[in-house]
Amino acid sequence: MSTLTTEDRQLHYERGSHDDAFLLQTYEKLVFPRIIEEKMLSLLRQGKISKWFSGIGQEAISVGATMVLQQDEYILPMHRNLGVFTTRGMPFAKLFAQWQGKATGYSKGRERSFHFGSQEHKVVGMISHLGPQMGIADGIALAHKLKKENRCTIVFTGDGATSEGDFHESVNVAAVWDLPVLFIIENNGYGLSTPSSEQFRMKSFTDKAIGYGIEAVQIAGNNILEVYNNLAKLADSVRENPRPILVECMTFRMRGHEEASGTKYVPKELFETWGKKDPVMNYEAWLLKMGVLDITKRDEIRTRLKDSIEDDLKHAFEEPEPVPVESVEVGDVYAPAGASLKPLATSLKLEASGSQLEAREIRMIDAIQEGMAQSMERHPNLVLMGQDIAEYGGAFKITDGFVERFGKDRVRNTPLCESAILGAALGLSIKGMKAMMEMQFADFVSEGITQICNNFAKIHYRWGQNADVVVRMPTGAGVGAGPFHSQSNEMWFVKTPGLKVVYPSNPYDAKGLLMTAFDDPNPVMFFEHKAMYRSISGAVPEQPYGIPFGQANILREGKDLTIITYGMGVHWAVDVQKETGLDIEIIDSRTGSAGCGRDPHQREEDRQGPRVARGHPHRRHGRRDQRADQRARLRIPRCACGARGQLGYARAFRHPAGAGFPAERKVEGGGGTFGRVLIVSATRQPLIGTPVASTLRSTYCLPCRWNKFPPSGSFQLLRSSPSMVWSTFIAIARGPGSYGALGC
Repeated sequence: MSTLTTEDRQLHYERGSHDDAFLLQTYEKLVFPRIIEEKMLSLLRQGKISKWFSGIGQEAISVGATMVLQQDEYILPMHRNLGVFTTRGMPFAKLFAQWQGKATGYSKGRERSFHFGSQEHKVVGMISHLGPQMGIADGIALAHKLKKENRCTIVFTGDGATSEGDFHESVNVAAVWDLPVLFIIENNGYGLSTPSSEQFRMKSFTDKAIGYGIEAVQIAGNNILEVYNNLAKLADSVRENPRPILVECMTFRMRGHEEASGTKYVPKELFETWGKKDPVMNYEAWLLKMGVLDITKRDEIRTRLKDSIEDDLKHAFEEPEPVPVESVEVGDVYAPAGASLKPLATSLKLEASGSQLEAREIRMIDAIQEGMAQSMERHPNLVLMGQDIAEYGGAFKITDGFVERFGKDRVRNTPLCESAILGAALGLSIKGMKAMMEMQFADFVSEGITQICNNFAKIHYRWGQNADVVVRMPTGAGVGAGPFHSQSNEMWFVKTPGLKVVYPSNPYDAKGLLMTAFDDPNPVMFFEHKAMYRSISGAVPEQPYGIPFGQANILREGKDLTIITYGMGVHWAVDVQKETGLDIEIIDSRTGSAGCGRDPHQREEDRQGPRVARGHPHRRHGRRDQRADQRARLRIPRCACGARGQLGYARAFRHPAGAGFPAERKVEGGGGTFGRVLIVSATRQPLIGTPVASTLRSTYCLPCRWNKFPPSGSFQLLRSSPSMVWSTFIAIARGPGSYGALGC
């Protein structure tokens, strides 16, 4: 057994059984990214490109790791792993167009860096947050394991990124689930300018593996044959016996984090030491010494590779800057629905055909459970993940009995690591599967916000990969669960393009919308108000059916007032209508797009009078909504008596069932006019994004004690910004000359 240290092995090449052809092929793969890098640095000095992340000095790791994988195995590189892209055979013309932000690049000119992927080449690009891609690797490896494909996944990270929580979460999940992943840590001694001594205390990353109960090896990352030989053995091993292995590759970055940052923070002697361990020059010198390569052959290879990129550079420079086309930009935000699955029946289609769905009365929790079970039957590739969802049945018992029906491979308990499991859900989607994660309480979603808003929401727009994931979100207050199990945080997501947000108010909608969510190839945030699980019942067909997204439900027409809401707010609105006797129109937006397939603004304008300002931001949140928000912050109710400067209060309405919360809040605004507002609240706490309702009937002015529905034109719009408390509800007064609403 060799007694050489890792440092010794940086310069110690062992030929083993490799023939000349393999050694020369390896040389070409190793020198190609170096030639490209040298060209990029030249172009940077000439001002022809503006930015570059150099991997000079680390090429052996990228090239060696990629060489050991089979063509259908996935690799997840970082921004310094050019050798992954070139060794996978990705066309240089398209790569350079990508770096230049041209329309023919992988991201269609939407970004210029390595934040892209290619299903054709089984490459999944990183995002600048670094750590989240490790969870994605878990999901890809899980798909391989579930399909019994005997495949290996490789994911890269740097020594700096190992300090992130995503590193711990992802390695831990891989360990618990025995996933076939090689976690490659490129230890180059620095996280941008921060040295390792200021980032962690252990001497080697192999020490970390002990805590996870997994294997770890340290290899000389600048020796291409050392990298290849070791990783080839490890990859074969995890294909045969699925499990994660942590691989620490010792190396050094010979350029700055990116060229603009420079290297002044690095001691000069380190460059001298590691310069002698250059992976390209040392391998080349060894090949010359062994007689495998001669000067003539070396020059021929280098000249051929240099010439091969010149025409591609010329064409990319000549390509015009991309011109955004709105239809294309908007069209790429979401993935189109697949045509391979038989569409779900909908109530509209059934009515048109003269058919009916036989319904029976069930609770909302039962409707959700039934919709999920039928979706599991409909989609054999659907995997459910979440804390305690297996034998225990979940915190709310929605998945009770699912392990017996569908097996533990598809109904998976998870460690407490929201980000890694969300990443794994995306990884399953990349492998063509479907995934659902149950967020035990919607409040905990903040632990996974990067995966949802930066990976799920943007990945299709960035490089055409969909995120076929449903995130179930038990939400809302009213069950005595406290401030960190009761938040209504749907507003965090409705303004994020690429996500679809669903919030049903009744059992029928809950089942139909959930089944639609599982059919949809896009990420869906599915909110379920906990207080409605067992308190709300309704007629629900036993057969599978779907409800199309983007179509609001008009519960009743009305002439005096329009209330737009969702979830529990629908029930408060119904109560207000009954108690006031007003002819109120009630619209349940249900999903991220309100207005029954049309913009509610236009829908109301068609009536030649009253106008609707939306109570919460929808997918089409644009200038019209922003102008309404600006007006809202400036105006408050005005009494017909003309009194000025009188202070009033807004007292919360207590629902007969006990929901809502008793509190008073000052109503203050421009012009010095004030009034009292009746609030119908969907939660006990005044939290951001809480659905609330307001009615003009109870508005009055203190001096004259006026307490009637205001005459036409006697009030103006009162509405806070969607980003503020009490922003998710609007009530619109009807009448000639009126343009206004009350909402808080």
